[in-house]
Amino acid sequence: MIRQNIVFVENRAGSLKKVTGIIAEAGINIYGFACFDAPEFALFRMVCSDPDRAEQLLNEKGYMNRITQAIAVDMKDEVGSLDRLLDVLSRSNVNLNYIYTSFHRADCIPVVIIFSDDVWETESVLENHGFRVLGEQKELDR
Repeated sequence: MIRQNIVFVENRAGSLKKVTGIIAEAGINIYGFACFDAPEFALFRMVCSDPDRAEQLLNEKGYMNRITQAIAVDMKDEVGSLDRLLDVLSRSNVNLNYIYTSFHRADCIPVVIIFSDDVWETESVLENHGFRVLGEQKELDR
C-alpha cells in the first residue's frame, strides 16, 4: 500500500494553487492527483513524496486534511490494460470508490491509484491475479 493525502479545498479561484504552492515550496513532489468538486469545497487527493510532511504543512496553514491508504498498481502501457484490471476486480466483486493515474518517473510506466471498500482484500485480489502492487511511495521514483 501507499499513502495518499486528502485535502479539503474551498471551491474558489486560486484555492488549489495555494495548496500546491505549499507543497512545491517544501520541495515535495506530487506523483499523482485527482480533484473532485462539491458545491462548497473540493477533495484534492494526491500521492506525494512525503505525505507526513505535506500533512503537517497543510495543518499548519489551516487546511483540513488527512492521510489514507491507497493501492498503487503497475499497468502495461497497452490497449485493454485498464479493462483487464477492472475485469478482475469486477469478477471478484470489488467495489471501487475511486481510481486515478500516475506513472513511474524514470520510465513513464503507468500506475493506477485505487481506493475500495476493503483495500486489503483488493490488494490481495490484484496480487493473486498477477498484478504488481507497489509497497511504498519511493517506488514511483524508480
